[in-house]
Amino acid sequence: MEEMKNIPWSISGEEMAIARECIDKALKAGASQVRVTVNKSMMDLFMFLNGELDKVTHSGDRSMVLNIFADGRFGTFSTNRLSSTDLDDFILKAVGTVKMLAEDACRKLPAQERVAKDAITGLEMGNYDTTYAEMDSARRLSIAQSATNFAQARPEGFTLISEEMEYSDSVYDTYVLDSNGTCCRHTESSFEIGCECTIEDQEGHKYSGYWWDSSSRFDRLGVQDCCQKALARAAAQIGPKGHRGGKFNMVVENEVASRLINPVLNALNGYSLQQQNSFMVDSLGKKLFPEGFTIMDMPREVGANGARMFDSEGVATVNTPIIEDGKVARYFINTYISGKMEIEPTIEDATRAVIMPFFKEGAVPEGFSAKDMIKKLGKGIFVTGFNGGNCNSATGDFSYGVEGYAFSRGRITNPVRGMVITGNFLELWANLYAAGCDARRCMSKIIPSLAFENVDFSA
Repeated sequence: MEEMKNIPWSISGEEMAIARECIDKALKAGASQVRVTVNKSMMDLFMFLNGELDKVTHSGDRSMVLNIFADGRFGTFSTNRLSSTDLDDFILKAVGTVKMLAEDACRKLPAQERVAKDAITGLEMGNYDTTYAEMDSARRLSIAQSATNFAQARPEGFTLISEEMEYSDSVYDTYVLDSNGTCCRHTESSFEIGCECTIEDQEGHKYSGYWWDSSSRFDRLGVQDCCQKALARAAAQIGPKGHRGGKFNMVVENEVASRLINPVLNALNGYSLQQQNSFMVDSLGKKLFPEGFTIMDMPREVGANGARMFDSEGVATVNTPIIEDGKVARYFINTYISGKMEIEPTIEDATRAVIMPFFKEGAVPEGFSAKDMIKKLGKGIFVTGFNGGNCNSATGDFSYGVEGYAFSRGRITNPVRGMVITGNFLELWANLYAAGCDARRCMSKIIPSLAFENVDFSA
């Protein structure tokens, strides 16, 4: 682990040795199987309010989680005290507690042929940027100062009331090992910037706009234009008009489109399926989405945000379809739920979902974006934000407040607010018109702008 020595706050060789000792101690105390996960993270944050430094934060965190299996029973315990004396008593009490719980024969470690064998150094996915080790307070302050736009802003037709901007960077290190021989590690850095601007128009109405960016690589972070984009998004909301209810075409901006895909991914999770709390029960292999529509899980794209080589059990991830050509291709089944449902295990969750470009009318035009969808559909509502609402996970029925813009003849006409969309997720996705090529790479799920036909809006 020579290459890890220059990574600040990474898991040390001593901490790894302690984790291995914990497995031995738990087995001697009566556990039949043990998994230990060590997590360490460190974060620095600089916040500017109206162009002035307002807050500086430095935090570090370390924890160890023990999953103990004993006599068909299971329990999870965590501590941040990693001294041998403290751990002796902690482990004895943990194993004793587990033995008092109800039996559950489905609780066990994953089979060794399923776990990751190639996550050795933690650096294999290219998610750690050596620039992080070069950061100090002066450089962080300089980056944050260069991003703030409050003093330079020259708004016309409105007043800039406040600008809140945050720059942060962090490092995360995870080490997983178990009594079956699993040993894997993941290390990543993260650089983030976000800005929220609040403005007031000439009639005294206030509007807020937000923009952000994130990357594991500092040179990919959009620092300089973050606050300008937040201000522009606030200004674009001035002068909203009412809009009648009815069935309309809907284009959903890539920035917020995850609101419509997350319920689908959650419904494919084993816990939801096993509890019959999913509108995707018995959907495997069924065509519930338009022909040609595909969602991939792409956790092994080197250098990509959200890329991981293993899940929390240490099970190896794999690039694979979730929805393939409209058919449900994969459930997310961990070891425990596999036993409960008596089906083959996969991994515990969608690690890095990627919606592939799709166009109902044929080949996807190059660079297909929300702007292009608006032109193609001609008339409807362009949704750029969600305001509350809910989804029934068992039925797929939903109701969400939305804001955005009306468009007509392929062009945005005016901002709209106070509208609500209602429907059922299976029906909504059956009416998918397009998925663009404009996903933001800063997100862990690669979700582009989406377009749907015949969506129910109420004012």
